[in-house]
Amino acid sequence: MSQNKLLRVSERSKHNMQQLIPDEDSTNRLAVYFQNFADQTRIKILSALSISELCVNDLSNIVKTNQTTVSHQLKLLKDQNIVSCKRFGKVLVYSLKSQMVNEMMMYAVKNLNP
Repeated sequence: MSQNKLLRVSERSKHNMQQLIPDEDSTNRLAVYFQNFADQTRIKILSALSISELCVNDLSNIVKTNQTTVSHQLKLLKDQNIVSCKRFGKVLVYSLKSQMVNEMMMYAVKNLNP
């Protein structure tokens, strides 16, 4: 059987689907974005930030990880536009940039055990 022969979809459906699939640049950016959710420390940080805005020191204590690691993970998340920060004197306070991140994580948690 030929590799190009479609078994269940028409050529038109195939073409329509191909138009909806993200291009290579978009899929690369999506892969990088979703890597942010493939690290336990980042997941803990994002979970904590979904509850409240927090500084590095508080995050470090809550997620039981040293401040250097938390700061590094926050930088990665900030570079990916997932978290934002604002300064209060000498203290930086971090928050989720979009509530959609929390909703996506909650959806994933709910679907761990169907």
